[in-house]
Amino acid sequence: MALGDHLARPAAATPDALALVDVASGQRLSYRALHDRADRLARALHARGVGPGDRVAILAPDGVRHFDLLFACGILGAASIPLNGRLHAREIEGEIRQTEPALAFVDDGEVAEHLRGGSGLPPVLSLGEMDALRDAAPATPAPRARVTERTTACLLFTGGTTGAPKAAQISHGQIVWNAFSAHLADVQGTDTVLNVFPLFHTGGLFAFAVPLLILGGTVVQAPGFDADDVLRRIEAERVTIFGGVPTVFQRLTDADAWEAADLSSLRYALSGGAPLPVELVRRYRDEKGVVFRQGFGMTEFGPCAFSLPAADAERKAGSIGRPNAFVEARVVDPETNQPVPAGTVGELVLRGPAATTGYFRDPDATAAAFDDDGYFHTGDLARVDAEGDFTIVGRRKEMFISGGENVYPAEVEAALGAHPAVAQCAVVGVPDERWGEAGLAFVVLAPGATATEADLLDALRGRLARYKVPRAVVFRDALPLSGAGKVLKRQLLEEVAHA
Repeated sequence: MALGDHLARPAAATPDALALVDVASGQRLSYRALHDRADRLARALHARGVGPGDRVAILAPDGVRHFDLLFACGILGAASIPLNGRLHAREIEGEIRQTEPALAFVDDGEVAEHLRGGSGLPPVLSLGEMDALRDAAPATPAPRARVTERTTACLLFTGGTTGAPKAAQISHGQIVWNAFSAHLADVQGTDTVLNVFPLFHTGGLFAFAVPLLILGGTVVQAPGFDADDVLRRIEAERVTIFGGVPTVFQRLTDADAWEAADLSSLRYALSGGAPLPVELVRRYRDEKGVVFRQGFGMTEFGPCAFSLPAADAERKAGSIGRPNAFVEARVVDPETNQPVPAGTVGELVLRGPAATTGYFRDPDATAAAFDDDGYFHTGDLARVDAEGDFTIVGRRKEMFISGGENVYPAEVEAALGAHPAVAQCAVVGVPDERWGEAGLAFVVLAPGATATEADLLDALRGRLARYKVPRAVVFRDALPLSGAGKVLKRQLLEEVAHA
């Protein structure tokens, strides 16, 4: 079944049920209305010659148009390409040249002007023209493409926090298996999720939004993250699931609306992307009665790959839990590719039907990502404990060696983040004359908090081996973040190199 037809089922069974709240435009769309929009856009695209195997790009604010295009392309057997508006116009041009879409829908502005002035680029239409095409769609139905599990439904560019982004192929099968995993990890068709992740990111499209639309629930799509608005909207829409990275949950507690916020509708909050400080878990529990699940995923695999139950949020703080259904996971020696004993750090590798089919037009990168047994090599360093719970300790590319000892930044960040004065932190390895490499910590202090470099380093010496303690702390007002809220360590390293 084509992805676009997954909307047809709830549109037939519960046509008047609320499918999508587009916060930016104020639209409240039923399943009948959302399916009709996708179907009409599919007809319009088909009339312009878009068909199986083609691609259509979109650069738009987070909202209903992203879902229109995803499901319309799914009907046609084409693939949508959501683009990151935070990139420079030349970077966006590079991604378009890399993926060669048949056409691109682009928000008016500098990027649109840049693209329209380039040679060898596809037709660039405004978002208004996208709406007009949909509204004037031919009466003749678009043909439903015959797709397989491996047919690409979407191209998502990887985060690129440590290297050049690649276009991961998200197949129809990957989307459906991920929805199964999300459902078995307690995402229900009766849920309402507030989505603040950007829709060019796997967390935005596939962590909750598309699985919930397949299951028949409600997605409240925000145009971005605003702490006070999130707190008010959780209450107003009776949101049952809210997901974010730890920095999001910290910023909510700092918001003016926090004290009066009613979060009683939440069945749980889900945190991912980095370890969630246990102090934050306790604050949500004590002040708002909110429990946390913690999870883990990635563009190339899911993203609903791991889940830690709320009951273990404090006891197993920092853990990502166990693999969700249909996900095989193990920790291997990066040199031998053989499993390592419990408690030993190695590379996390995953296997299952929710894996990407590869990187678009990059067979070398695809071949390098999968081993002979079909396991996807994540590049994440992890360990598994005796109970079978996994903990991410860092990225292979981020690990550094200080005095002959491996140092995993995520472990140091977890210890540093436990300090009550620390709101955000990041640790990178930098050259050191004595030890070869040493840690450098970047810290954003919590509002109203005070701490010196000596305070923080002394606290770390009480928790970590000396070789893991950074040589220095740099205090900053903010850290550079990706669209998904992850710290851009590559940018921090570039700043250090040019200092």
